[in-house]
Amino acid sequence: MPSFLNNGIFVAIIAHGLIGLSLVWDKILLERPETQDVINYTFWLGAMSALGVFLIPFGFRLPGLRVFAIAFTAGAVQLAANYFYYDTLKLGEASQTLAIMGGFSPLFTYLIALALLKEPLGGGSIAGFALMVAGGFFMFLSEPVNLKVILPLTLAAASTFGFSSVLQKVAFDETNFVSAYVIFTFGTFAGALFLLLRRRWREEISRTSEQASPRSKELYFLNRFISGVGSFLIFFAISRASPAIVDAISGLRYAIIFAGVYYISRFHPQWLKEEYSGWTLIAKSVGTLLVIAGLVLVGLGGQGAPGPS
Repeated sequence: MPSFLNNGIFVAIIAHGLIGLSLVWDKILLERPETQDVINYTFWLGAMSALGVFLIPFGFRLPGLRVFAIAFTAGAVQLAANYFYYDTLKLGEASQTLAIMGGFSPLFTYLIALALLKEPLGGGSIAGFALMVAGGFFMFLSEPVNLKVILPLTLAAASTFGFSSVLQKVAFDETNFVSAYVIFTFGTFAGALFLLLRRRWREEISRTSEQASPRSKELYFLNRFISGVGSFLIFFAISRASPAIVDAISGLRYAIIFAGVYYISRFHPQWLKEEYSGWTLIAKSVGTLLVIAGLVLVGLGGQGAPGPS
């Protein structure tokens, strides 16, 4: 494997970049009546995780019951986190509501890692981590937000993502990457099947899937592929670096969302429209710069060197 692919920070940067682009398109899709049902969105996200079985021939070994349970739980919790995540995205402006996650999610990941990991930051730069988290909060403060609506979902998403990320790291430290990843996908797929147990959710999934136009379905699954590649790389990055640091790099994701939504609002407002002016533009630009500065410090600190596999 090329040495640069063994660097968790480099992989995380690529991963968050791909997910950032995917989230911009997700927001566009969630504005359309035929693709705005979050349960349907989450179900198909989990159902597609079944593709993880194709990695079985490439080094899968069945671990002990404890490690299996940890990895399986991480996958199931990840699907719940995605539900809260997309519900947050649907409710507010993409560039702001998701930026809130850039501040809260790394903090939750770090606090959970304190209890479950020997090195919560994996030897990474504390200053770099702090700058990236500050960048997320700076974007959050860029404009007024309905905290009563957005904050509970954001905290739910941040805490479940943090818990899942730390469990992933525990599993990666106990077994090889392919084995842990395949079991993650089992957990995520089981979570998707769980959504079918409730009649109202089954009907929503069936109705939304039938009503969506062929073009909307094509765009959705193409975007899921891009997001899936990004998510796979996040898993790989966590196997090589601290989950709190990998999560903090999500600030880059929100910087890309900011730039992407700004471009679309200006040149394709019929797709998606958000207002950028004055303090909002300045604050989000400053937040982006803080994230970049944090990435530089983390990179200089050598975080992300090859780890256990």
